[in-house]
Amino acid sequence: MDSPVTDGLGAAADRFRLSLSSVWPEGAEEGAKLGLAVSGGPDSLALLLLAHAVLPGRVEVATVDHALRPESAAEAAEVAAVCAERGIAHETLRVEVAPGNVQAEARAVRYAAMADWASRRGLCALATAHHADDQAETLLMRLNRASGVAGLAGARARGTVPGARLLLLRPVLNWRRAELAEVVTAAGLVAADDPSNANDRFDRVRIRKALVQSDWLDVDALARSAAHIAEADAALEWMAALEWRSCVKPEPMGLRYRPQAPRAVVIRVVARIVAELDSAEARGGAIARLVDGLSSGRPASIGNLVARPNAGGWSFSRAPARAPRRQG
Repeated sequence: MDSPVTDGLGAAADRFRLSLSSVWPEGAEEGAKLGLAVSGGPDSLALLLLAHAVLPGRVEVATVDHALRPESAAEAAEVAAVCAERGIAHETLRVEVAPGNVQAEARAVRYAAMADWASRRGLCALATAHHADDQAETLLMRLNRASGVAGLAGARARGTVPGARLLLLRPVLNWRRAELAEVVTAAGLVAADDPSNANDRFDRVRIRKALVQSDWLDVDALARSAAHIAEADAALEWMAALEWRSCVKPEPMGLRYRPQAPRAVVIRVVARIVAELDSAEARGGAIARLVDGLSSGRPASIGNLVARPNAGGWSFSRAPARAPRRQG
């Protein structure tokens, strides 16, 4: 990592340098450039300041404008101005969000736009500002929805951008929201304020307020638990890959699976079978019900697939196309 340009950040910059090097050892390579996702909120603005302090001349910034709020264009312009003052390359990525689950759609187009941007700019990795409070809030929110291990697993400090091969880094996962806000205040900047962050219509906002009011809940401990669950999730993925290689075989009409592993692994294998044979996405609950039905000896269908138990295994194939109804 480069020598720090602390810009008044002091110990915070030193701490960030250690956090970043632990998740991105490749950053020590000469010329390795890091992309930053910066919305203008306090978390991502702190990420910008810290990354610029420890990697001067080696960071670029993108702000995704979803055009979902009237203020979004002005907020992107503010980020551009902060970057210009520091000689940091910045680009605003304007995207369109399809109707439906707005938050999920916005996340998908956001990552796609940033992956394309990083590729164009020759960046080695993308960093986001997910932090410990995010981890704790997500864990509680999904516990309240009876999510399984995959849903409860916290974000990992190092992964890949969904749908791309770009390295995704979360170097401030062990930082608190308040600590990041202090970085922004110390730099004399004012972060953007997204009104949705105070809207009780969203589960995350209600969870966030409940955490503030419940001083007996330890946010750092919750975040560590989310990290432990992420490790368990990775272990289950490894076991599911092993089960797939050993127990899933092609058939003329689809795939045959002879389950050997515990139910949690079997569910993941069946989910992969469904994804391989049918492009329609199936929710985890539907996959679990399918597995339970097959385990009880009952044939079932899911999406465009038919699954049948037979001779110690399960066969999966696409349902036959329906003949068009005759007129007259």
